[in-house]
Amino acid sequence: MVIHLTRTDIDQNALVAVVLGPDCGGVVTFLGLVRNHQDGKGVLRLEYSAYEPMAQAECARIVAEAETRWPARVALLHRLGELAIGDVAVAVAAASAHRVQAFEACRYVIEETKRRVPIWKKEFYADGTVGWVDPTDRRQEGSVARHPAWASEPGT
Repeated sequence: MVIHLTRTDIDQNALVAVVLGPDCGGVVTFLGLVRNHQDGKGVLRLEYSAYEPMAQAECARIVAEAETRWPARVALLHRLGELAIGDVAVAVAAASAHRVQAFEACRYVIEETKRRVPIWKKEFYADGTVGWVDPTDRRQEGSVARHPAWASEPGT
């Protein structure tokens, strides 16, 4: 799989098909869904944005690292654009001869994606405000990180 970023719905079965092979003993998937809350606030929808060439390159590096580190085949897809509650925002599939390697590769890819890939999330709250979340900001898991350029955004 070459494409890691998409603006269309993620088909988890198609993602799994990319990593399947006759040597597979285990396939592990992770689906990150759009939830209806963040830090006690109701969320109506969200929007992901990225500098796509940089995000794509970092996704490719992470997948390559996982496939080098474990005997596994890995696929990663992350949505960009507007998403509704319940939509799949990110998906990882990892297949290996043994379940342990598949679990470890899958976890590595999602954790490194959240830590390193420059994808930003704009949340639209039920109270009419808007917040930006930088998923690479690990100061506080799940906290809304304010970027100086976003300070003038209405509702922030």
